[in-house]
This record gives sequence, C-alpha cells and structure tokens, in this order.
Amino acid sequence: MTVDDTTSGAGAEPPSEPSVHPTPHHEVDHTAEPTDDPLAIRLEQLILGADRRYTPFQAARTAGVSMDLASRFWRAMGFADIGQARALTEADVLALRRLAGLVEAGLLSEPMAIQVARSTGQTTARLAEWQIDSFLEGLTEPPEPGMTRTEVTYPLVELLLPELEEFLVYVWRRQLAAATGRVVQAADDEEMVDRRLAVGFADLVGFTRLTRRLEEQELGELVEAFETTSADLVAAHGGRLIKTLGDEVLFAADDAGTAAEIALRLIEAMTQDETMPALRVGIAFGTVTTRMGDVFGTTVNLASRLTSIAPKDAVLVDGAFAEELTRTGDAPVSEAQAAEEAAAAEKERRDGMEPSVPTYRYGLQPMWQRPVRGLGVVEPWLLARRGASRA
Repeated sequence: MTVDDTTSGAGAEPPSEPSVHPTPHHEVDHTAEPTDDPLAIRLEQLILGADRRYTPFQAARTAGVSMDLASRFWRAMGFADIGQARALTEADVLALRRLAGLVEAGLLSEPMAIQVARSTGQTTARLAEWQIDSFLEGLTEPPEPGMTRTEVTYPLVELLLPELEEFLVYVWRRQLAAATGRVVQAADDEEMVDRRLAVGFADLVGFTRLTRRLEEQELGELVEAFETTSADLVAAHGGRLIKTLGDEVLFAADDAGTAAEIALRLIEAMTQDETMPALRVGIAFGTVTTRMGDVFGTTVNLASRLTSIAPKDAVLVDGAFAEELTRTGDAPVSEAQAAEEAAAAEKERRDGMEPSVPTYRYGLQPMWQRPVRGLGVVEPWLLARRGASRA
C-alpha cells in the first residue's frame, strides 16, 4: 500500500468530501458526535497537540487506508462512530498509516493489527478513565472561593500532560521488557502461548450484601483498598495481576510456590484489616492460554470454581497445584511424612549428628471430593502456612 506523500503533509488541504458515504457499512446511527464546548475543544487541542482537520473519510484517504479498515481500527481502539464530522487530526492519520504499514510490511497480519489496536485501546481507556475519575477529579477542586473547576483544569492538564506521558512510556517499556523476557525463556514455541501457570482468584465474601449496606463513597473506598492491596502484594511477590473485577482479582504466577505465597499473604493482609470482609482464594495449576493480557482455559475455570467453594479466609487448590508444591519441596507429601522426617532429625540430633530436615513452607490438607459444575469431580486441598506467619 503506497501513500502519496504530497497529500499527507501538514500544509496540505484535506481531500474533498465524497457526495455519498463510501459504503453502507458506515450508514449507522451515530450517537457520539464531537462536542462543541469551547473548553472541551481547547483541552482536546492541548492533549492531542493538533486541531481538528479531517473527517473520517478524509483521514482514511490521506493515510492511504480503506474506509472499511480505518473504521475497524478505530472501533477496535474504542472510538465511537462520528459520521463524517470534521473531528480528526494529523495524529489520527499517522496512527492509521502506521498500523496499515505494519500489515503491508508483513510484520503483522490484519487480524493481529486489529488485536493490537483493541488491546491498546482497552488498556489506555481504562487508564484514562481512572486518571480523570480518581486523580484529576480531586486535584481540580477549586483552590479558592469563586474559582470554577473549568478555570483550574486547563493549566493543570497543561502541567501534568508531559510528565504523565513520559511516565506512561517508561512503565510500558518496563512491562514490555518483562513480558518479552518471559516469552524468550519459554521451553518451546507452543509454550509461548499455551503455558503452564498457577492461576488464582481472590474474592471478597458477601460483597453483594455490602453494596446494599454501604454508601457509594464507602464502597468505592473499600474496593480501591482491596484492589490496591492485592496489586501490591501480587507484584511484590513475583506474580502478575491479570485483572480486577471490583470484589475479585485474578492473578497468575509462573510457579506454584509463588502463587501460594501470594494467596496466603492476601488472606493475612485482609484479616488484619477490620474494614475488610472475609476473603477466599482458589488456585489451579495447568496449561493456560494467554490472549491480550488475559488468561483462558480449563485451569482458569477450575480456579474460579475452587474460589466459589473455598471457606472464608482460606485457600483451596487443585490436585495439580498440590502435586507441584510437593514436587518442588515447598510442601510435604503428607503431614505423616513431615512428622517422620522431624522424628528422624531429632534422633540424629540426639546421636550428635547434624540433622537434615527439609524446610517446608506450606501444608496441604485433602478435602472431600466434590462435583464441580462443568469440570467433573475434583479433590480440593486446603493450603496453609507451616510454622509462624512470615512478616
């Protein structure tokens, strides 16, 4: 796909409007027309760094991309249909050209380019909403009587924008480096996508009842505290937070020992906070399919089911997870075995020998087998910490 540079320069006039819509695909009821509010337009120009210049058709034509492909890219990024309003900038043209160029060069297939657009759009949309709702909302409170929030917003955004942009790129590069490192260490090509991971869900008990009892602000603060604590603990102990769902978090770890530590730390942290309801955690170990930063498959489903049947302030794991803990020496095969080893070590000590006692971090207690909807009969194991709680 060749782009005519003479039509895409900053000083070039936008292409003329077509007399009809390019395809029936775009003849839809548009409900998100660009705003005409003067302050909103000024903020948009500040953030985007350019004025509105193109209609969607003009932007697609200038980028050398079909209107159909451009529309699919925009929708994948989460942008609403705007008909043929003049609302797009040079940056929109450049983004289209870049995505189409990656496809043309054979670096990405068209479906993969759509996935890139969708994953980036979904992630950054949530980030932007959070920053406005939780960050700018508080900072734009009028500092002095008589000042309006709108009078404060523009200079504040002007100051924050370059700093937030630099920080976003820094974090993204760090995360990309970590994710790339995990991929290149995979045992084979199949493991890059379908990997053996420990997957866990942590769920607040009785959250629905809380929503009826707490005020909205109190509920929001509780959810934020839960998500923040969970995210910090998962990251600090070597796991990855996959997503948060208000009263539930989904995390993953490369090995069972890491996941066990995260799960028990979550229980310990929540029980120490009197404002938090009880927590239950379910973990399963096995093959997981990863797509767009999320995880899928039977292992994930099993972890979710184990969470739903876990006792309050407890961790249930599946048989594969328990087997992995014993294989790596993080847990004994049984408490009877651990007792025998302790007795043998004590005898060695009495005989003046240096005892060799395995150090087990976790204990496993088999629970009753039970049918789990869609997964057959499973035998859960109750996970606990052996010895004193680690600080």
